[in-house]
Amino acid sequence: MLSLYIDLVVSGINLGCNCGYDIVYSGTVGGAREAFFHGIPSVAVSYDCYNMVGQKLNVDDFTLCAEASISIITAMLSEIKNKTYPQNCFLNINVPREVANNKGYRLTKQGKCFYKMGWTQVTSEAQEGTTSPTKVMEIKPPENTEVCTEESALSTKEEHLVFKLDTAEPPAVDNDDTDYSSLQAGYITVTPLSALSPAEIDSVAFFKKWLPGVCERFSSTL
Repeated sequence: MLSLYIDLVVSGINLGCNCGYDIVYSGTVGGAREAFFHGIPSVAVSYDCYNMVGQKLNVDDFTLCAEASISIITAMLSEIKNKTYPQNCFLNINVPREVANNKGYRLTKQGKCFYKMGWTQVTSEAQEGTTSPTKVMEIKPPENTEVCTEESALSTKEEHLVFKLDTAEPPAVDNDDTDYSSLQAGYITVTPLSALSPAEIDSVAFFKKWLPGVCERFSSTL
């Protein structure tokens, strides 16, 4: 019934790109996917701003990102109005960091790249003024807890351990026609997505041969 009242769902703009395996657990893409489940045309929009090292974000950056997405969204609304928009997919848009100098739109497919995450112990002072995409976890003992140190067996001194969640290394780049590689090349990527994530053909072929043998071995043990 929701689809009777909603023409289009736009999820975003997300702070950071959503490409490759990030799509699987992205809340922004998840919002568009949920609308798709209800039969509502939808699009997720993400801005690759985290790679802007040493640069500060301002509202103009997101204004440009929104403007770069308007053409796609307007065209979608036109197709929806004419009842010619496909019902078996939704779109995932990623806008490059240098949006003002983008190379145009490119239709891409979901790649396999992903960020490897890691925790790094840092000092509290090191977090001040940072603009990097990090999450901080601070661990400290409860009040009045005695803490053992090398200097003394018992101490009431409060200690803090501060950890930074960051990317251990950049993701590997897929082929030229995938979302992440095209985004890094400066294109605004437009990736059609669906609810299913089918396995690779060679994996399916493997399990097609493998499963009957499993069934035979399982039956023989009963």
